[in-house]
Amino acid sequence: MERAGLAILLAGAALLFLWNLGASGWANAYYSAAAQAGSQSWVAMLFGSFDASNAITVDKTPASLWVMALSARIFGLNAWSILVPQALEGVAAVWLLYLTVRRRVGPMGGLLAGAILALTPVATLMFRFNNPDALLTLLLVAAMYATVRALDAASTRWLVLAGALVGFAFLAKMLQGFLVIPAFASVYLIAAPTSPWRRIWQVGTAALAVVVSAGWWVALVTLWPADARPFIGGSQTNNIWDLILGYNGFGRLTGDEIGRVGGGPGPFSEGAGWLRLFQGELASEVSWLLPAALIAILALLWATRRSPRTSQTRAHVLLWGGWLVLTGLVFSLMQGIFHSYYAVALVPPIAALVAMGAALGWANRDLPSARLGMGVTVAVSAAWAAVLLSRSPSWNPWLTPLVLGVGALASLAIAFLPHLSAAAGPMSRRLLHRATAISAVAVLLAVPAVGSIATAAEAHTGAIPTSQPVARDGGTLGGGQRFAGPGGTINGGVFPFRGGGFGAPGLGQAPVGRPFGGPFAGGRGNLGPAGGGGIGGLLDTGQANPELVAALKANASAYRWVAATTGSNNAAGLQLSSGKPVMAIGGFNGSDPSPTLAEFQAYVARGQIHYYVGGSDAAGFRGTVGGSNSAADIYAWVEANFRSSTIGGVTVYDLTAGLGSSTSAS
Repeated sequence: MERAGLAILLAGAALLFLWNLGASGWANAYYSAAAQAGSQSWVAMLFGSFDASNAITVDKTPASLWVMALSARIFGLNAWSILVPQALEGVAAVWLLYLTVRRRVGPMGGLLAGAILALTPVATLMFRFNNPDALLTLLLVAAMYATVRALDAASTRWLVLAGALVGFAFLAKMLQGFLVIPAFASVYLIAAPTSPWRRIWQVGTAALAVVVSAGWWVALVTLWPADARPFIGGSQTNNIWDLILGYNGFGRLTGDEIGRVGGGPGPFSEGAGWLRLFQGELASEVSWLLPAALIAILALLWATRRSPRTSQTRAHVLLWGGWLVLTGLVFSLMQGIFHSYYAVALVPPIAALVAMGAALGWANRDLPSARLGMGVTVAVSAAWAAVLLSRSPSWNPWLTPLVLGVGALASLAIAFLPHLSAAAGPMSRRLLHRATAISAVAVLLAVPAVGSIATAAEAHTGAIPTSQPVARDGGTLGGGQRFAGPGGTINGGVFPFRGGGFGAPGLGQAPVGRPFGGPFAGGRGNLGPAGGGGIGGLLDTGQANPELVAALKANASAYRWVAATTGSNNAAGLQLSSGKPVMAIGGFNGSDPSPTLAEFQAYVARGQIHYYVGGSDAAGFRGTVGGSNSAADIYAWVEANFRSSTIGGVTVYDLTAGLGSSTSAS
């Protein structure tokens, strides 16, 4: 029976994560282009370069790119080879979560935990997308499994493995992978069944494993001659520590991120506060069972308050609870760039805590306190689901009365279970208990499950995907991200979107003037009429114009880069369409000092770049905080010294034609 349940769980997760996966195309073209580069160059794969000619890296550590690049090398570059690895990582995460929870509360609790992970909308979204968060989540769940195994018998081997997995999580998404360390280390020091000095020695050994598994790549990049490797994207100094501790480190906490887009708090950093996880789009993506998880923490800690130091139940609660609370607080209070999909890292602890609370509560249902805890949890979950649904009134309105009605019946049935059982015969009693348990689980899973299925039924593109349902409370998204109406701008013009995306207009996206163009404009995740304000289409990258692609491919082997353009997203469309390296001037935001004007002039003098692609917006993004002006300087130099032409409706400059007057020709 258990094996059949596990098979159904994993098969269902695989179907959910893989079904119609190719509809999303390149999904996040930024990472797809980097995976393409890695599939063409081992050096690009090692460093996480955006292009195979190694001009600049992506602004993250490259572990997730390694998986995609290897897949593309084996199966060829296409949407499936890019996206399937994330789907399989999701299935593996569901399986490992099942194994972890099962060790403490049995198979039914493990199956429930796995189902919650698979059916939470943000998890479905990210296990069908090629951002680094899928691999990060898998590695953290694997690290938790290893920690639990270590706790069982004070095993040094398992604890070292946990440290190594956390270190590798750093290589997936930098310091976010380290947020679980305080919980893992402190709980082991408290609860491991061995002497104090051995606990300290074991935790120290695991810390060394973290340093080695995370630090080898950092040391390699640090020691490698800077002129023999790509520029470190996202940094202002070509230094990996600048990226780790600055733009992707403490800058995310304080908001002091040099080179990011947006003035003031920024369009992707508003809404910071204690209630961020319960607001806007973020709430509808991850918080359906967050109240239930918090109730489970309090109830289980109270139930184990007199247990010995080595209580494994309490240790598990503290491990999962520490992960949830610490990561949740960081996400809630960080002042820098924050996107709602980051919350996928909260889903495993939420799933585990809810499943543990349900399994242990049901096993002790003869106790009034256990029935009270379960009844309150079901009622609160139903009420909170209704609140979230009220923020999306046109989205499956039939769910609200269903979840409230079933929730009320299940809560009452749990509260009066002994009285109902006494009035029923043996057969009826078993059916009553089974119906009550099924109803309670249905209340917990119904709405997020519908949201996950709806999310899987949609294509998701761009850098900031979002899941169903669409939150419309107070005009905020992601805990306070406010967006303008039909002008194609955000926060009064900080983002100068014009159909072709950032910088160079017309690289194959929607017509000029259509806000947030892309292949799915008007649908979920875009600012079209039916999208209701979602931003999943932000930074969409479409297919470049065929005429332009043909020009880029012509005699491509004679050039190191067939084109250069401002910003990685413009470059991604050209690179993926042509299959040839394209230089992303300034990196993701166009604000990195790579290349400098002098370096760009030297590349041009050596005949290494064929075309410069861009029009009047190619000087770089408006509203970046600090950062380099290299993109603007390069654009001004190109415009002043090279003749422009139009290929497929796109303004280009042939950098191999010699210096000339900037006159327009078609």
